[in-house]
Amino acid sequence: MTSQPVPPLSSAAPAAVSRSLVVKTTAGLERPEATNQAFTVAAAAVAAGVEVSVWLTGESAWFGLPGRASELELEHATALPDLLDVILSAGTVTVCTQCAVRRGITEADLLPGVRIAGASVFVEEALRPGAQALVY
Repeated sequence: MTSQPVPPLSSAAPAAVSRSLVVKTTAGLERPEATNQAFTVAAAAVAAGVEVSVWLTGESAWFGLPGRASELELEHATALPDLLDVILSAGTVTVCTQCAVRRGITEADLLPGVRIAGASVFVEEALRPGAQALVY
């Protein structure tokens, strides 16, 4: 077996690629730790200046409505409404189109700043250069 030499790293600075984080959360009140972790990671990224997009799918779709985030309680964790406020201050929050329809959620039901969009928008965001997608 012959090993191939590893090419040296280029000393030229690569073109700047802005980093972004796309977080998809599928859990709701039935999995509070997974739900809170998704929001915590997204809020931490916003605080670090990263472009953040959070996708609420499945049972997480309910958190796009007023008052619903406060229903999740988790000991030793930042309150979900506080995390959501941080994300909405500089990031994007989207409820999945199909998830909204299945739950009877409309644009008029959503918190200010939350939108409804479909899979093609998620794919576009997740495949942007410099994007990192996480699913909880």
